[in-house]
Amino acid sequence: MRVQQRRVEDGSTVVELLDEDGVPIEVVAGFLRFLKARDCSPNTLVSYAYDLRHLWRFFEKRDLSWERFGPPDAIALLEYLRSVPSRRPRRRMTLSVVTLDADGPATKLAASTVNRILAAVSSFYEYAILAGLLERANPIEKRPDPALQRVSDRHRPFMGRASRQRPVRRAVRVKTVQRVPRPWTTSRSSCCSRSFEGCATGRSCC
Repeated sequence: MRVQQRRVEDGSTVVELLDEDGVPIEVVAGFLRFLKARDCSPNTLVSYAYDLRHLWRFFEKRDLSWERFGPPDAIALLEYLRSVPSRRPRRRMTLSVVTLDADGPATKLAASTVNRILAAVSSFYEYAILAGLLERANPIEKRPDPALQRVSDRHRPFMGRASRQRPVRRAVRVKTVQRVPRPWTTSRSSCCSRSFEGCATGRSCC
């Protein structure tokens, strides 16, 4: 199973997810055409295709189809994704869980990557419902997020109050660590102030 990119006569790029026989998976092809119609970039289409490739590999392992995938299977998908090794090199010099397989040691998919894949799966099923291909609820359940509703105005995104959508969070997800800015120390503040003063006189002290 692989992701294929090809150019068509009008010069645009078509992204497809091919099965083991090299045949495009039609329902995924329709989803990617839908994203293209929404003016998503080719890189975005490729990212979605690779994320859905994880889903179809999960289907093969569990003998499932996309039509029969339900909320209980979403939990199994999360467990599966947490066991998938990642061959991409780590940028941060931190401790990580390492798995062993036939090709040697490999780190697992990052929590942010797993959450991105789950979001792609959720978007795929939203498309299937919208296109009339699925007549039941999205198996990647979304619930109201009271914590986001309690966020102060200072930290709300631009036009946050203009949207009528209720803040939601996927029920199946991986907890991630929220990074915060480094504290601005007094010494750095003083150094910065002296730098500005130095700019006025043509000198620099830092």
